[in-house]
Amino acid sequence: MRQKPFSKDLLQGTLDMLILHTLEGGEHHGYAISRAIRIGTNEVLRVETGSLYPALHRLERRRLVQSRWRTSEKGQRAKYYRLTAGGKTHLADERLRWEELVRAVHALGKTRGQEG
Repeated sequence: MRQKPFSKDLLQGTLDMLILHTLEGGEHHGYAISRAIRIGTNEVLRVETGSLYPALHRLERRRLVQSRWRTSEKGQRAKYYRLTAGGKTHLADERLRWEELVRAVHALGKTRGQEG
């Protein structure tokens, strides 16, 4: 039985990292980024257009991604995004922070079982 999807608030907190992680594999247009996140998380995380494009624009303003217009595989004009060197560094830093958070939450779960 599938759990209820994560809230939009939780997704917004990690959206930048998800986008940067997706772009680590190469240049993609918005729909491909959204699809990669959905498929890569086994349908657990879905990024809606109303969240994706503001995040991409924010990442572009911060110079973590760059964009360029080109023709998609379906022959349509699309904006493609790619990681910058700064984006790669930022992603590496965020991964370390994320791993630290996961370890902390896991440790908390272990201590709760020992309380008594």
